[in-house]
Amino acid sequence: MRLAAVLVGLGIASPAMADPVTVFAAASLRTALDEIAADWSEATGTEVVLSYAGTPQLAQQIEQGAPADLFLSAAVDWMDELESKDLIVEGSRRDLLGNTLVLVAHGPAEPVAIGPDLDLPRLLDGGRLAMALVDSVPAGVYGKEALTHLGLWSGIAPQVAQAENVRAALALVASGEAPLGIVYGSDAIASQAANEDVSVIGTFPQDSHAPITYPAALVAGHDSPEAAAFLDHLSSPEARQVFEAQGFVVLD
Repeated sequence: MRLAAVLVGLGIASPAMADPVTVFAAASLRTALDEIAADWSEATGTEVVLSYAGTPQLAQQIEQGAPADLFLSAAVDWMDELESKDLIVEGSRRDLLGNTLVLVAHGPAEPVAIGPDLDLPRLLDGGRLAMALVDSVPAGVYGKEALTHLGLWSGIAPQVAQAENVRAALALVASGEAPLGIVYGSDAIASQAANEDVSVIGTFPQDSHAPITYPAALVAGHDSPEAAAFLDHLSSPEARQVFEAQGFVVLD
C-alpha cells in the first residue's frame, strides 16, 4: 500500500499545500530520495524541492545563506563544520545512512579481488579511473583513502579523472569515457536499474577507509514543522525500505 493511502486512511494527509521543504542532498542520494520525497509529497500535500550536488558545494552554499531547510551530507566532517558555525538546528542532527565503496567497470567485466595486489594500471589499459574530487567530495575522499591504505594511490594517481560529484564520475564510466570508476554501492545499483552499461567488479574492504556515514539535520533559521516532519519521515519504515532497496545501510 502506498504511503499516501496509509496516511489518508489515518486522517494525517492534508488537502492544503504547505510551504515547500527545500532539501540540499548529496548527489548519491538522488534515486532513493526522489522516490521517498514524491511519496511523502503525495501523502501530505507538501512539496519537496530537492537540490543535489557534491556535499562540499552544498555545505558552502548553506554557509553563504542559501535557503535550505534540510541538509543531507555524505560525510560527517561537512556537517561538523556547519554545526560548529551554528548553522544547523541543535538536536536535529542524526546519522541516517551508511554505504559501501565499489569499483565499477564499463560493460561486462570479470570480478577482481580488491587488495594491495590489485593491478589497476593493467585493468585500465591506458584509460582513466573516474572518481569524485579526491580532496573534497566524500566519495572521492573515501576512494583516495582506500587506495592509499592499500598502497595503490601513488601508482594510479596520474590516471585519475576527477568529476564534480560521484554521479558525474559514474556517468564517465557509463558512457565509456572511463573504463573504471570508484563510486558508492548505491550508485551502482541505481545505474544498473537505469540499464546503464556499468558492472560492479569489486567492493573495497571496510577497513580501507573511514565509515561512510550520511548525517542529516535541519538548517538553522529554516526549521519549519514541515521540514522537521520530512526529516522524521526519512527514518520511517517506508523510507527505510526504499533506502535499503537502493543499497544503503540504514543506521538505527
